Amino acid sequence: MPDGRTVLNISIRDALKGDVDTIAEFNARLAQETEGSMLDPGVVKAGVLAVVENPTRGRYWVAEADGRIVGQIQTTFEWSDWRNGMLWWIQSVYVHPDFRRRGIYSTLYRHVESLASRQPDVCGIRLYVERDNEPAQQTYSALGMSMTDYRVMERLFNGEN
Repeated sequence: MPDGRTVLNISIRDALKGDVDTIAEFNARLAQETEGSMLDPGVVKAGVLAVVENPTRGRYWVAEADGRIVGQIQTTFEWSDWRNGMLWWIQSVYVHPDFRRRGIYSTLYRHVESLASRQPDVCGIRLYVERDNEPAQQTYSALGMSMTDYRVMERLFNGEN
């Protein structure tokens, strides 16, 4: 386990099929930590694999330190007719607890921001954040993101409320 003084050599790369188990595990941990939800591991793994195999659904990037995946970020896409451009939605952000508060999320975010800003059809980056998650909101603000006036509403069709 690294200590708080250790400087990490972090590399960011596109997720590969061989990363699916780790990403699915991180997604399950994310749901448990943020919402107290227990996800079906088979459904999560299939969902991650569907993205890795078909980049029109989204993209995952992983952060590695010493050859170990220590964090992840996913983007999905939404066409904005108001802006005549694509919005990249950041989702499935997770940093392993042993590696938090070490700049890994910021490195992942800057990677995505850099890629998005170089695409002529991309007009912005968005994410949703838990209403009470002040530390995350502060991190996102420090990276240049701003709070909107919108709230997310949903209707799920898989039996969840």
